[in-house]
Amino acid sequence: MRKVQERVQHPREAQAKVLRNLLAAGTSTAFGVDHGLKVGMSVEAFRKAVPVRDYEGLKSYIERAVRGEPDVLWPGKPLYFCKTSGTTSGAKYIPLTKDSMPNHIGSARNALLGHIAGTGDASFVDGKMIFLQGSPELATTPGGVHLGRLSGIVAHHVPGYLQRNRLPSWETNCIDDWETKVDAIVRETAAEDLRLVSGIPSWVQMYFERLLAHTGKATVKEVFPNLSLFVHGGVAFGPYAERFRQLLGFDIARVELYPASEGFLAYQDAPGVDGMLLNVADGIFFEFIPTDRYFEEHPPRLTVGEVEVGVQYAVVLSTNAGLWGYDLGDTVKFVSLDPPRVVVTGRIKHFTSAFGEHVIAEEVEGAAQEAVAAHGGVITEFHVAPQVTPTEGLPYHEWVVAFETRPSDPEAFAATLDKALQSRNPYYKDLIQGAVLRPAVITPVPADRFTEAMRKRGKLGGQNKIPRLANDRDMADLLLEAGQEPKPVAT
Repeated sequence: MRKVQERVQHPREAQAKVLRNLLAAGTSTAFGVDHGLKVGMSVEAFRKAVPVRDYEGLKSYIERAVRGEPDVLWPGKPLYFCKTSGTTSGAKYIPLTKDSMPNHIGSARNALLGHIAGTGDASFVDGKMIFLQGSPELATTPGGVHLGRLSGIVAHHVPGYLQRNRLPSWETNCIDDWETKVDAIVRETAAEDLRLVSGIPSWVQMYFERLLAHTGKATVKEVFPNLSLFVHGGVAFGPYAERFRQLLGFDIARVELYPASEGFLAYQDAPGVDGMLLNVADGIFFEFIPTDRYFEEHPPRLTVGEVEVGVQYAVVLSTNAGLWGYDLGDTVKFVSLDPPRVVVTGRIKHFTSAFGEHVIAEEVEGAAQEAVAAHGGVITEFHVAPQVTPTEGLPYHEWVVAFETRPSDPEAFAATLDKALQSRNPYYKDLIQGAVLRPAVITPVPADRFTEAMRKRGKLGGQNKIPRLANDRDMADLLLEAGQEPKPVAT
């Protein structure tokens, strides 16, 4: 961990070195020739040569690599293609290369070592560890490259010292149907000495709930008395905290990760620190676009040396997997510059802004936590969507919420939640005070509605995340059984 800290001690210099190495490898590729990449070119010249693109913008190059053409985006052929679900592109195929794989494997390792270094406690390695992930079975592209989900690919590279205590079994991990798989994992693990659990909070929550139903125990602590660490990423943990405390029977130590198919961007490097350490010296050149200027024709692209604490940024990557000026779609906020640490605040295109308010994930998650802290209740899941054409009254934001335990005073809960959101988003506050919108409406639904909605969308389990926000009512209508008028319990 001292070596890790030395590598990030001078983030500007580390990022400059990363860009030099990327350019040295990229000049002879098809992309490099098309864009005039040159060894040693400046950041300014790089920005002029390489525009910001999303997956669609790079798709023509990626498809050539998928067909087997070498030296398209990175020298040689990729080791793997990671298959992910896209919103506009259908399936996306993200390259992973021999040069980029150490970023994925080493970052996960360093996060665990950071926890051990910071606590002096390595006891979790003496027991079993569960990694809830996608199937490790791989397909093959027309060009002969292995293809799979990121977590399934990474499963082939888990270090040997973790492999011997790793659960579930290979056969169980290969079960395709998520609910069948979780039930099999429960049966396989219930009698084991589990010490560590890793996965996206929503699906780990499902595992815990089914584990307790299977064992008849009141808390996970009774099933796994030595469980001590939860490793998670993908979504903010805050909205799940109270439900996890209820299920576990104690406050578990946590390590937060920021992995993506495009690269392992950051990880919590020590217990108790705010934010995750940005991987500035690990094959990823970062640029950041202020979100309030994102939709300009030529928005600014800032390096790690130009960002500020507390500002919302969209993330742009150039990587040793062959992604160049790639718009990741995530938004982050720096909580520290020395060293550079970030928190994930949402998705640049996942927001509620039917009335110009542009409410983001960080804001609704914070408002939900504030309401729970003030009035009790336990939220299992929630989704926020606009109701533009109600049958009566002003439009409003509808919060579709699955409560494990409902607050004692639902109306006070809703009022606090709405005021908390107003305090976080001045545009929303103006709409409420100007009587353009009425305060938020909470519509409770059974917890299994979220599972059913994700199943209908073909996104149940694995790396899929339940969307917190939408600018339409597609997800809300799935949750509410489309065609029925919502029956709000609080405004």
